[in-house]
Amino acid sequence: MDDELHDYWRQLMDQSGAMLFGRNTYELMEGAWPAVARDEKAPRAMREWAQHLEAKAKYVVSSSRSDFPWQNTIKVEGDLREAISALKAKTERGVLVGAPKLAASLEEMGLIDEYRIVLHPIISGRGPTLFHGLSSARHLEFLSTQRFKSGVQALHFRRKPG
Repeated sequence: MDDELHDYWRQLMDQSGAMLFGRNTYELMEGAWPAVARDEKAPRAMREWAQHLEAKAKYVVSSSRSDFPWQNTIKVEGDLREAISALKAKTERGVLVGAPKLAASLEEMGLIDEYRIVLHPIISGRGPTLFHGLSSARHLEFLSTQRFKSGVQALHFRRKPG
């Protein structure tokens, strides 16, 4: 992650109304970003991202944790489909999902409208598979792409109707 990509994600987050995480992803974020938000020696783009993330409403889906002390964090309660549908309805500027397993579950329920996928020019040979286990293929409509100096590309898609 360089400054340009941190700025991209901060701008995208700023345009949204809330963030949505699964517990694992939330705990990774909670363990890193609050300290960066207060670190005056942190690189500008990282610190700005961290400060904006602290201020953003953060919703967490978890069956094993109930205490979320990081500021502006709310636990998603009840039936997942109903809870996320209600969250989407009340969050005018949209909800960003940052969790691979949760995203796959929400896609299976038809609750994801758009996709922002960032492609890095690296083949790692390991790591999570996006949307693993979907019951059928999903067709997307290409909206835009943005290329960064590093070779990273940010792709923007929307779910095709039907």
